[in-house]
Amino acid sequence: MHPAFLYVPGDRLSLSELSAARIDGHVVEVGDAYVPADLVEGPDVRAGAVASLVQPGTAASGPTAAWIHGAGDAPPAVHHVRRCVERRIRAVTSSRLVFHDTVVPASDVQLIGGIRVSDPVRTMLDLATALHRDPRMLTWMDRLALVFPETPNAAAEALRAMSRVPGSRAGSAVLERLALRTR
Repeated sequence: MHPAFLYVPGDRLSLSELSAARIDGHVVEVGDAYVPADLVEGPDVRAGAVASLVQPGTAASGPTAAWIHGAGDAPPAVHHVRRCVERRIRAVTSSRLVFHDTVVPASDVQLIGGIRVSDPVRTMLDLATALHRDPRMLTWMDRLALVFPETPNAAAEALRAMSRVPGSRAGSAVLERLALRTR
């Protein structure tokens, strides 16, 4: 998607101008941004809507990545990013952003809409291992499994290959149930 089609409030148009354009049917909301009403809302559009939150050296992960991949209609209330470079970075966080300081390997990252996003299998794995801390991740897992039915099996296999991962027992159980449901 070309950046000219993405309207971030306060950038080229104010929030009130964009709200008026939305009421008139010219633009629609996608996350924190607005796009022309006739533009198809795909992963690149969703990624562009959260691009300002994904800093260099990080990748959208967890529920944010699931939403970018097409899981659900509305974005998560709090976005998640994960470090995707070996060196430590100083991430700027806010009440709307959770920074995970564990590295996601480059092989598990895709470039979508100009930002790095964890691939669907890695996203499912991250959601599964976070489930013991935040039960809301189950909703994102269900939605992602509907879009990518093969991800629960692949994520369960990847989780079995890992050792000493917090939340792996609860995550494995849910992944197994999702894998059975999607067969």
